[in-house]
Amino acid sequence: PDAHPRHPQTPGILETRGSLDLKEIMDDFSPFYDDSDSNDTFLDYDAAPCRNPFCPLFQRVAPPFLAATCAAAALATGALLVALAKRPQAWRWPRSPALVAQLALGTALFAATLPALAAGVARGWHLGTGPCRLTHLLWHWSVFAQALLVASGSCGTAWARWDPRSRRLAVALWAAALLLATPAALVSGVVAGTACVRRGVGILAPAYLLHLTVCLCLLLLLPAGLLLAALAVPRLRASWAAGAGLSWLFLGLWAPYGAGLAGEFLLQAGLLEPTCGSFESFDIALGLSEGLGVLHCGLGPLALLLAWRC
Repeated sequence: PDAHPRHPQTPGILETRGSLDLKEIMDDFSPFYDDSDSNDTFLDYDAAPCRNPFCPLFQRVAPPFLAATCAAAALATGALLVALAKRPQAWRWPRSPALVAQLALGTALFAATLPALAAGVARGWHLGTGPCRLTHLLWHWSVFAQALLVASGSCGTAWARWDPRSRRLAVALWAAALLLATPAALVSGVVAGTACVRRGVGILAPAYLLHLTVCLCLLLLLPAGLLLAALAVPRLRASWAAGAGLSWLFLGLWAPYGAGLAGEFLLQAGLLEPTCGSFESFDIALGLSEGLGVLHCGLGPLALLLAWRC
């Protein structure tokens, strides 16, 4: 769960040792939690206890889900790289070798964080604050880099060949993605000794607001803008017809999570009226949306490979 009240953790990013640790975290950071001896977490709205079953469900489901996704990503990315190395001449714009190789690198980087996250959910995080923040940095770096790569590949022919211009663009995109991922590392941390959380600061902390803004811009506004541009510009529609739309699978899988982060902010900042039902439903919806985004590291390479075979 987050260190701030009301929001349990979500797959792959938030980890918890169990509901007792969740209660300890909430006792430390929130006046809204009832100091009860129960193993369940209670939210006190108008003196009515709220029971949220999401954390126990997450602790059961997340480790096998992350492990299976990591294995699928390793197989799909490996097969994609083999196909790229054996027949590079068969890959043409918009699925050019330069773009496909970088997308494969992004999914591999993302999948590399999943074993540590799965182990942290199942057994608790015992690696310290530094590795926790590094994991979140790599997680968001890979996501943001892939979003920028998909956008650049959809808007022009920069990746049609691997020349000095495209190499400079690659360096710039990966450096920009790393810079944009830095706030995610700054706001994450270890709480209660065994929980590596994605948000260890208040919802209105400047660093978290910066991180939230980056996520909304890259995961919501960017795909919306590209979609409108593709509908308005015939050249972009032609690139979709040639197969560029397959790389949009990434943005489609992560867009619901971006919307979920916006909803989390509205609820926890008090801009929407909080109720027991709203928090219970929202936790499940945000968890599912993040799980959907995690699937990109397996589905993305598989979709590119199948499109190449067809």
